[in-house]
This record gives sequence, C-alpha cells and structure tokens, in this order.
Amino acid sequence: MSSSAVSKKRKRGAEDAEKVTLQLSSQPTSQVGPVLASFPSLQPPKSTAFKCYVQRNRDKNASFETQPTLVAGEGETVEFFSADGPLQSTGCSYMIGVHDKRTNTTVLRPAPLHVLARQVKALKNLNPIEVSAGERMAQRNNLGEAFGTKKAKAAIRARERNRVDIDAMKDVAGHLQDTIMANTDTLPTAEEAKATADSNRLIPPYNEDAQRPHDVYALHDIIPEAEFNAIPVNAFKNANDMQDCYALLPWSRSDWIKLQLRFIYSAPKPDKRELKTVYYVSAMIAFYKNSRIVGDKDALQHKLASVPSIILDGLISRFTEKERSTNKPKMTPQTETMLLTYMFALCLRVDDYATDTETIAHDLSMPPAKVSGLFKALGCTIKKLSPTELKERGLPDAAAETKRAVLKIPLEFPKSRVKRARR
Repeated sequence: MSSSAVSKKRKRGAEDAEKVTLQLSSQPTSQVGPVLASFPSLQPPKSTAFKCYVQRNRDKNASFETQPTLVAGEGETVEFFSADGPLQSTGCSYMIGVHDKRTNTTVLRPAPLHVLARQVKALKNLNPIEVSAGERMAQRNNLGEAFGTKKAKAAIRARERNRVDIDAMKDVAGHLQDTIMANTDTLPTAEEAKATADSNRLIPPYNEDAQRPHDVYALHDIIPEAEFNAIPVNAFKNANDMQDCYALLPWSRSDWIKLQLRFIYSAPKPDKRELKTVYYVSAMIAFYKNSRIVGDKDALQHKLASVPSIILDGLISRFTEKERSTNKPKMTPQTETMLLTYMFALCLRVDDYATDTETIAHDLSMPPAKVSGLFKALGCTIKKLSPTELKERGLPDAAAETKRAVLKIPLEFPKSRVKRARR
C-alpha cells in the first residue's frame, strides 16, 4: 500500500469530532432574544446600535417571535425603524443558531424578522409638496401620450379641446354677473313662492293658523250650505234596519260608509250633522264611480236618482271642466284630485281626524300609496295610533295594527321635490 493511500485514511475518532450537534434553546420562549433585520434599500453602518422594544400590555406568556415588538436604531443622518412590526408569515419561521466550538454544539432559537424603513433626519419635519389637480392631470396626460393606446390619446386631445380657459373668462365675469343679477331681480322670494304653491294646491280652503284639527277645513268650504241643507236624511228615520239605511245611500258598496252608519246609529241619538256628511261622501263616491257620464246630466241623474239635483249641479260645477270642442263637462286629472281631497277632508271630520286609508283605497279601487299621498297633501301623517290615541277616539285595541291618516297641528304640507338634471 502506497504512502499516499495511507495518508487519505482518517481515524474514526477524528470523524466523530467533526460531527455537529443541533439542539433547541432551553431558555423560556417568552424571554427576549435575538432579532433578524432586513434592510431593503439602505444598509446602516456597522457601528449603528439598535434596540428592541416590546409593548407593555403584551401577553407575557406568548413566545418572543410572536409578540408585538419594534426595532429602532439611529445613525448620524438616518433613523431606522420597523415598518409594520415583526413580519408574520404562514408556514415559515426563522431561527438563529449559536455555535459552541468547544462542545461542537449549535443551539437554535426562534427569532422574529423585521423589515426596517428609514427616515432622513434633515427631512423629518418637512411637509410634502401638495400636487394640484391641474398638475396631476397634466402628468396623467403625459403618461397617456407616451404609453396610451390610440383611443386613449384621442380622448386626451378631446379633453384638451373642451377645457375652459379660466384666464380668458376673467374679462367677461363682471358682465355675466351683472346679467345674472338683472335676470334674477324678477324672481319671487321664498315667501312669495310658498304662497303661490299653497294657493295652487288641489285641496279645500284651509286655515293655516288653526290651533286644532277641527278648524283646519271648514265644513261649508267643502259642502256649500245650500247643498248641505238639501241632503235628504228624513227618510232614514223610517228605516227598519241597517239594510234599509244602506239602500237610501247614493253608493252603498262602501265598507267605510257602512261602518260610519253603524257608529252613528249605535249612539242613543244619531247625529244628524254626521249623517248628512256621510251621505255627501257617499254621493261623491257615486259621482267618482260614474265620472264617464258626467257630460250627460240626464244619464247621471238617472244613475243617481236619490241625489238631489242641486247637489249634482254643485259637484259638476266644482269638479269638472268643459271641453272646448263639445262644451260638455268632463272630469280631468286635476278635478279628480280635487274631488278626492275634498272627499278625504270630510272623511277626516267623521273619523275624528284619523282615517283608515286602506279601507278608503279598497272602496275606491285605488292603490293605497296613492290614497296615502292625497291624505299627506291635506297635511296628514300616515302612522299607527298609540293606545292613548285609540282610547281617545273610542277605537278597539285591534285597530292598533291599522295605519291611519292623522291630521297634524301645526299644519304642514309636503315639500315639493326638486328634480335633478340628467347628465
């Protein structure tokens, strides 16, 4: 065997001496330990000292690498600090090993990783320069001209052509302001506009300063006194039962009318004034249901034979308009709205100013939302009555689930909505 071959052989003891033993640190995991730091852009001088800070309200039993810590150091011109605390990474952890040459043992300990940001001390107290909207748009246009598509470049040029030159408008600004002032001198004030809007409302005459609901809409502003005196209620005295009473009405297929008649006759002495009001509401419903023949007075009188002629003439004169071509009365959307609001004002009087809107809507075959809107135009709010309000009006507890139109005092009408211009 050659001498070179003998020299390559190693003794077994020498091989064992080169083996390194790995073991985990026996120190408590919550004890402060080493930290890994990453400097993405600027490396600090080796002489820079760093400190690790932990929060006071931390969980002291948690391992050190998971605790909220902050690493900071300071050089002559630059400060270094953790950007967002220790970097949390799922499925990955960092460890630092300390090797002891004497025992050939490497001790491993988990360590948090901090990515450090920097701050130049001389620029620390300086605020960044704000960029105006015009400068931002100019820079955006430059990028679009350099890297944009043909369509994007065409859009940029179109915006430039349509841009208003503010400096060029300075010379005519005074002239425009004088013209605007001259044209707005004739505009009505807010009070005048409100008075005009109130006068054009399709509702009965009202007392805006009324202190109680009963004084808002006067009875004879809705039913003229001559028509009120002509209402035939003497025939109701000879009625044997409620069915005979229903047959005397101009329109008997109304749940609201039937309910009011039962209330009137449940009293020891029927209220003649309320009976006349309910009869007139019935006549208005019959007039509304036969609106297609209001132009033929004879046909209308035949349909409503129990209604006195003076009442029919009053309804035609107030709630119809004459056509230009035929000179015959016709119910228009405006007159129909007036008829309904006058009718609902009478319903409020009979119902102690809390009317069931759903029953009225069913009787008129109208959507409840439309009926509620007309009651709101009279100054009502749509709500459920409280137990106290039910007791004051003599209504049962079951009526608490029914929404009613309640006339408010002080009187307040819905505000007109301003339509936004379409862009």
